[in-house]
Amino acid sequence: MRFSIFQESRKGGREANEDRTGYAYTRDAVLMVVADGMGGHLHGEVASQIAAQLLTEAFQREAKPKLADPFGFLQKGITDAHFALGEYAKARGLIESPRTTCVACIVQDSTAYWAHVGDSRLYHIREGRIQAQTRDHSRVQMLVDQGRVREEAVAAHPDRNKIFNCIGSTTLPQVELSKPTRLREDDTLILCTDGWWGPLTGKLITAALLKSDLMKAIPELLDLAELRAGADSDNLSVVAMNWAEKHAGTLAGEVSTQTLVLDGVSTQLGDFSKADNTDLTDEEIERAIEEIRAAIRKHMPQKRQ
Repeated sequence: MRFSIFQESRKGGREANEDRTGYAYTRDAVLMVVADGMGGHLHGEVASQIAAQLLTEAFQREAKPKLADPFGFLQKGITDAHFALGEYAKARGLIESPRTTCVACIVQDSTAYWAHVGDSRLYHIREGRIQAQTRDHSRVQMLVDQGRVREEAVAAHPDRNKIFNCIGSTTLPQVELSKPTRLREDDTLILCTDGWWGPLTGKLITAALLKSDLMKAIPELLDLAELRAGADSDNLSVVAMNWAEKHAGTLAGEVSTQTLVLDGVSTQLGDFSKADNTDLTDEEIERAIEEIRAAIRKHMPQKRQ
């Protein structure tokens, strides 16, 4: 496989970053994931970390070097994250589980498979046009579908953050799956949180990608989203990939997986950092990391025997 990939997550105007991003790839498959934590101090960070980390660790175990069932993997991984959040809440004695939205995508055999819960989005862009985008599981999206709110007004609508489907809720998340989507040369996939897509229009996104390569366009769009949102900017996060299966050396920052050994995996996953959580002590960060690992360990053996 050949592709270029970029990821970044910023706090924006918030005190802490509750978003998590990550990607991993083997010789024949790549996983991308973005999660947007909900629930305030610490719990949002934990929820998104568990979702992103569990999916990434499952990919590391199961992609040998491809996944047998990409949609089954995404469905099970997101559901497993839901139960792991329940384990975390139980261990901590919380009244309810932390919650998170999530969008994740697998690419293998030049085909993309994606799934989402909540309002973290995926865009599939080809030749300056949005071929597909996920449909938000939100109150305001329902109003758009009913013709009561214009798409352009979503970012400023007072109900924009009312999500009716997420990981960690009292009910199982309803995982929405895409159709298998064959990728063409130079197609772009963008996974992002609402802090990124909210201040941006589809035209701004596609124009930036037509003007510059991925490695330059996405950072510029991060800057623009942060600028347009102003001092109250939400956390904003993105993982974006440009596909270059046929023509080697055509993309800036191109990755070729052919040098990986058969069972090799390369992973980039966000974690708790002092820069993103300035109000947490080192001890609190270390404890949160260990509690996350414990929740995943406790759940995974029960579900993957």
